[in-house]
Amino acid sequence: MENEHQPINQQEQSAIIGLCVLAAFADGTQSESERAQIQRIVNGFSAAGLDVTSVYQDVLVGKFSIATAVSQLQTASARALGYEMAVGVCHADGVVNDAEKKFLSDLHQALGLDSAATAEHQQAAETLGAQPSNVAAPPMLNANRDAELDGIIMNAAILNGALEIMPHTLATMAILPLQIRLVYRIGHAYGYELDRGHIKDFLATVGVGLTSQVVEGFTRQVIGGFARRFTGGLLGGLVGEATGSAFAFASTYAIGHVAKRYYASGRTLTAAQLKDVFAAMLANGRSTQGNYSGDILQRSRQVNVSELLPLAGKL
Repeated sequence: MENEHQPINQQEQSAIIGLCVLAAFADGTQSESERAQIQRIVNGFSAAGLDVTSVYQDVLVGKFSIATAVSQLQTASARALGYEMAVGVCHADGVVNDAEKKFLSDLHQALGLDSAATAEHQQAAETLGAQPSNVAAPPMLNANRDAELDGIIMNAAILNGALEIMPHTLATMAILPLQIRLVYRIGHAYGYELDRGHIKDFLATVGVGLTSQVVEGFTRQVIGGFARRFTGGLLGGLVGEATGSAFAFASTYAIGHVAKRYYASGRTLTAAQLKDVFAAMLANGRSTQGNYSGDILQRSRQVNVSELLPLAGKL
């Protein structure tokens, strides 16, 4: 592919941000999670002269379109990165609607990307966000519930730690859906039928910005892995894979044990208590992670993207 290893210049970085803004407004509205995702992508670029406000204005007044972006993305690496970043924005809130799917399809065609090379990415991206969090799981017997839940929590923590170090740019996007699924299973074990909205509120309460940090993990992997492969490391200054894996493990571990305590108590813990428990469990997870580094590495070698959705359903 021509110009495959050319650095991404400031014009191309600006065009990629424009595509991200277009992606956020593809369904007519921009969510807070989509806005936060764009800001993290901006923070990952190295160009000091990026005028994000002007990019937003150009999009809102109709001066910037997919065609504009195509004309400004001169290299194959920039076009591919622009598409992957747009995918990430559309999936930032965990749900991809028909308007966003059409936008991504139109963008893929306009950029002239190789369908064979991106088919797996597109299929995984379209289904990950739509995966329901309330698929029924068989109830557990009370006598074995604690032990079974502890095993499920540890398995989820190891898997998410592994996803963070996988080279696939969409792997980290599975972390938040799997954490949502984990909370659902724990609530179900205690007799609660939870919907996605309740679980996201729960995560926001206990995590103090946790979901933003998970989204940041996706941005780190996309920019630090995919882009660095094409740009020779120009998009630097990001947290290393080992740090990201440790956080994914510890945060999942903490979420699971907080959810277990919360639903076991009959949902009587206050927001302040939930935060205190989460902080303690997060510290415990961080200190525990080193004992499972071998398991995390082994899992990262076993999981592929086509298996992410079945794994989300089995947890």
